[in-house]
Amino acid sequence: MTPSSVHDIRNITLLGQTGSGKTSLLKALLSAAGVEGNGNGAGAHSLASTLAHLEWAGHWINLLDTPGLPDLAGRALATLEAVETAAIVINAASGIESGARRMMAAAEGKCRLIIVNKIDAGGDFGALMEAITAAFGRECLPLNLPAPDASAVTDCFFAPDARAATAFSSIDAAHEAIVDQVIELDEDLMARYLEQGEALAPEQLHAPFEAALRDGHLIPVCFVSAQTGAGLRELLDILGKLMPDPTEGNPPRFLRGEGAGAVPVEVAPDPARHALAHVFQISNDPYRGKIALFRVHQGTISPGSSLFIGDGRKPFKVAHLLRLQGQNTSETKLAVPGDLCAVSRIEELHHDAVLHDSHDEDFFHLHPPAYPQPVYGLALIARKAADEQRLGEALARIADEDPCIEVGYDPRSRHTVVRGLGAQHLKIVLEELSTRWNLELDTAPPAIPYRETITATAEARYRHKKQSGGAGQFGEVALRVEPLPRGAGIEFGDEVKGGAIPVQFMPAVEKGVRQAVAEGALAGYPIHDVRVVITDGKHHAVDSNEVSFVTAGRHALIDAVLAARPQILEPIVGVQVKVADNHFGNVSAELSGRRGRVTGTDSPASGWTLITASVPMADMDGFEARLKALCAGESEFAIEAGGYEPVTNDVQARLVNEYGGRAQ
Repeated sequence: MTPSSVHDIRNITLLGQTGSGKTSLLKALLSAAGVEGNGNGAGAHSLASTLAHLEWAGHWINLLDTPGLPDLAGRALATLEAVETAAIVINAASGIESGARRMMAAAEGKCRLIIVNKIDAGGDFGALMEAITAAFGRECLPLNLPAPDASAVTDCFFAPDARAATAFSSIDAAHEAIVDQVIELDEDLMARYLEQGEALAPEQLHAPFEAALRDGHLIPVCFVSAQTGAGLRELLDILGKLMPDPTEGNPPRFLRGEGAGAVPVEVAPDPARHALAHVFQISNDPYRGKIALFRVHQGTISPGSSLFIGDGRKPFKVAHLLRLQGQNTSETKLAVPGDLCAVSRIEELHHDAVLHDSHDEDFFHLHPPAYPQPVYGLALIARKAADEQRLGEALARIADEDPCIEVGYDPRSRHTVVRGLGAQHLKIVLEELSTRWNLELDTAPPAIPYRETITATAEARYRHKKQSGGAGQFGEVALRVEPLPRGAGIEFGDEVKGGAIPVQFMPAVEKGVRQAVAEGALAGYPIHDVRVVITDGKHHAVDSNEVSFVTAGRHALIDAVLAARPQILEPIVGVQVKVADNHFGNVSAELSGRRGRVTGTDSPASGWTLITASVPMADMDGFEARLKALCAGESEFAIEAGGYEPVTNDVQARLVNEYGGRAQ
């Protein structure tokens, strides 16, 4: 079977911390639905998101199993662009961990569902439900309740049995809470329910239930054990009957154009419209080549369809339209709106590509999730000079598979630098470079990505003049620099009057300024958060040329920055560490010794403390290994970008001295 109607499809991504049991849950659901071979390898690849599907009560349910490692968050978040429902999986024994919190926040705007897995491990389910409500709001309400011994669950929505024994609360109270929450958004239904005391059937509650999901007014909670099978059939009923189909979820946020000029456009899951799809995952298989997994948002796609990529003018033809079931593929004849399908061996395809069959959809793109910023870096040096080009090609493919991998070049060390979300992230990249591309590499810590900025307004004027026989060089530029708020970047202004700098030379001035911005003025680091205003200049009718004004603009910017009380900024990272309570003191002291500031603590589960801190990136080297030593390996660690702050005076003096450059 293949889905023939958009109303049959349910798209759900399973998100959550490593250890919450997402993969075992996926396999258990496939088995409960009668999928032979338990998904044929579904969920076996823990480093990438895996797609599997099942049929249940006439519904086609697509399930995406995502990596739980914090360092692979980008690969998990990319699946949000393909689904209506984000299911956050929580380990009943571990409680609400940092990964669940991050994914709940990232999935805001999607319909959300909380799945409490591993109830067979026992625990205080009532206390856990209270913790869920405290963390994520009173919108979190149970759709079923576990039995006292967690051997089964009892439905609280479709056909509640008030006589069933439960581990906490009561079936009647849970059912009433759900109904009250849902009908708050439907005044007519609320009036009938309150004034007439009329019981409402699940069919009457369906539309307001979907509206409550879309608005975030309801976040259902359901209990399950992938190990024992308790709650699996109930969960399948919830996924099929209550989670939204592509017409009921929040619509995708498509835009036409780029930057400030981008405007929202309507995309509807209508099979009669132009075909429109979005690539949300790329994998490079050594045998099957590049595989692009995409979500059809509009129209239909079939073998033989011709599709454009973005604003490209030359289409490609879909030779084979594929369905993925874990690591296996099969061909299909049709993809309707809401479908998740794939094509292979189309080298031009890339993550975030928009596919369409009409130029009416040129320049469409999907508003991306807020991916965490790569903060950990590593310089890569190929042992064989002949491998330099292959290294670049391999890194480009890895970066296409993972939106949180960033590849760059450090002009100071002349090394290729790869950045990711943590040491484990970069270890995975190195293993892939070795095993998939057979590259032999040496590594070195990259330079910390310091920045330069200014703290005052200043002006400078620079004249470039060179005479050597024939035509010479002449260009003079005056400019002003002004500090901007942190994160504003570089802005340009033009106050030149009377043609002091001819209009044809203004691009050359800007080019020179941008060269200086990239090179730095004080210690050789890129300049940020500065407004540059060109105020005056001079030219010569014969000797002025582009080279002269590039040079004058570059030197004028350097002189102005050095006169504007320049300051070096260092990157700060946000750190979250989960440790046993008895290790709290040692870990806090370790963070303080690295110039860190503890900004908060929480208790995700009994006996555990979650520490949140801000630490300079320069002082994070070796922290993960030190943490394992302090906690005997019993700890969890996540890191994210935390902005920039001024370095201390002694650090700034050292960096300037090491540079030995123009500031002296």
